[in-house]
Amino acid sequence: MTDTWLIVGLGNPGTEYSNNRHNVGQMVLDELARRVGGSFKVHKARAHVLEGRLGIGGPRVILAKPMSYMNVSGGPVSALSKFYDIGPEHVVAVHDEIDIPFNTVKLKIGGGEGGHNGLRDISKALATKDYFRVRVGVGRPPGRMDTADFVLKDFATAEKKELPFLLDDAADAVETVVKDGLAAAQQKYHTSV
Repeated sequence: MTDTWLIVGLGNPGTEYSNNRHNVGQMVLDELARRVGGSFKVHKARAHVLEGRLGIGGPRVILAKPMSYMNVSGGPVSALSKFYDIGPEHVVAVHDEIDIPFNTVKLKIGGGEGGHNGLRDISKALATKDYFRVRVGVGRPPGRMDTADFVLKDFATAEKKELPFLLDDAADAVETVVKDGLAAAQQKYHTSV
């Protein structure tokens, strides 16, 4: 299934986490689901899944939100990869990133996990770091605030006003990676405005 992509939005399950910075990956998946049309269904791989196409005649995508906690995202991602016969070269992980400013989207394939335990678990489960990452900037914690405390908080009031634009940009970035490749996506999203 070389034209099928597994797009995974990282986050934690449960309504108490749904608006946290750590769940921005799942928020992006909700935007992609709106574009694809349809609703998520429970999958035996411990994930909510939506199968569809990006645009008329576009690439087939499996949108997935693991229902495990962030730090153990690898099991559901690996199980979905095997179930749909999708290799790591067609896996896109959408996740929060504290090392880039809020309202910024960056893309890469492979490399380190930057202390992100969800990515570390996916890399271990897939036995490779060579999958795509759409890094959605949530900014750094203020002052001496603990990183875990920061990402497990909801976005600030000012950020909430900009959040729909960030989610839209991140969803566009996923579409660009899948349809046009990483280089085209990086050229578009890594260029300073």
